[in-house]
Amino acid sequence: MTAELAETLPRRRDLLSTLFKFQSLFGLVLVFLAAVLYSPSKNGELLFLDSQNLFNVVRSISEIGILAVGMTLVILIGGIDLSVGSVLGLASVGSAVLLVNNDLGLLPAVLAVLAIGLGFGLLQGITIARFGIQAFIVTLAGMQIARGLARIWSGGQGITITYGDGPNQAPVAFSLLGERTFDGLVPIPALIFIVVAALAVLLLRVSSFSRHVYAIGGNEKAARLSGVPVTRVKIIVFGLCGLLAALAGIVHAGQLNFGGPNDGSMYELDAIAAVVIGGTDLTGGRGSVVGTVAGALLVGVLRNILALNNVDTNVQLLIIGLVIVLAAGLQRLRPASVS
Repeated sequence: MTAELAETLPRRRDLLSTLFKFQSLFGLVLVFLAAVLYSPSKNGELLFLDSQNLFNVVRSISEIGILAVGMTLVILIGGIDLSVGSVLGLASVGSAVLLVNNDLGLLPAVLAVLAIGLGFGLLQGITIARFGIQAFIVTLAGMQIARGLARIWSGGQGITITYGDGPNQAPVAFSLLGERTFDGLVPIPALIFIVVAALAVLLLRVSSFSRHVYAIGGNEKAARLSGVPVTRVKIIVFGLCGLLAALAGIVHAGQLNFGGPNDGSMYELDAIAAVVIGGTDLTGGRGSVVGTVAGALLVGVLRNILALNNVDTNVQLLIIGLVIVLAAGLQRLRPASVS
């Protein structure tokens, strides 16, 4: 009996570790199956499984997904970035102003906006890493600063993006961000999100940088004593987060043909929600971009099926909030050995 128990316990631990390691993927599968089960139908076909609808789900979470990838990197080192929504708004305004008001070319405008996001993130990272101020405080201030800059830059007004070759018109190529490819099926923002996520997964799988990120999140003091360049890694991580927030802002402006100083409001909370649902530990050191992508898709699928069933938006918020609490609660039960 003792021998049988000795064999059974490791198996149970392995099963439990697997369940927690892939909790977001299992959750996504369950929500997807529930969406299929409760999907309304039209002409005998399930609306949820319509290819256009499924790709719309990915398109709807593309901006939040891009933000969440950057947020994952920050949370993995034990930090937080509350400024990403405001940086998205700043980038959205910047795209509109540079393309329409300043008649800047497409590539220079995009590079300038990305540079602004990168620079903003780097400055926050330097403040946090070199001066030892908590990330929560620095990025909370950054949220206000970025929002204020967006309002000053735009004059407090939204800017409509029109396309053409004349003055005060953006290059037509920018409008592709609102289009679809592959025979009008796959939205361009969804492709951008997929590419960003794939590059981040690659970064955290094969680079020494990823080992430094996880080491800092696991135990910053031990990582420093082990020779990890903690200050440099932190600055780079916040820089990447700012860069991705700016990219999300460009995508946002391209999809809506509009740049507004209030764009991206509360997006930082949606990004954090995707990371938490994806299984990344808010204290740092454990988590993955794959989990974050699954978490973002889970929220997207949940919102989509609730909308298809005409569920009240307030009830939708309640349900999604409960899912976030459940995901956070599961983290408390996760074995320490599961990364």
